[in-house]
Amino acid sequence: MELMQGTLDLLILQTLAPGRAHGHAIARTIERRSDEVLQVGHGSLYPALQRLLRSALIAAEDGVSENNRKARFYRLTAKGRKQLYTETSKWERFSSAMARVLAPVAEEKS
Repeated sequence: MELMQGTLDLLILQTLAPGRAHGHAIARTIERRSDEVLQVGHGSLYPALQRLLRSALIAAEDGVSENNRKARFYRLTAKGRKQLYTETSKWERFSSAMARVLAPVAEEKS
């Protein structure tokens, strides 16, 4: 399922809320938590990570992954945590409005 523009950024921020993670782990977490409905390709993930880095919503540091390979680890910044809160609130309002519009309407009696 394709993600709406801006949604991937929010999903990345949410995935990093508990702590740091490398790119593959971020993609895998999003996929697992969505019951494999959302697929995150590297062609989408890494440009989004670069965009979040440029916006100072996340920070990066090099390290070693769980399988002993070099990896870049990402973490939320204070600015990113604030953005996550703001965007989550907007998303909750949006999804609630969508649910109301998509709910079946009872037929009006004449």
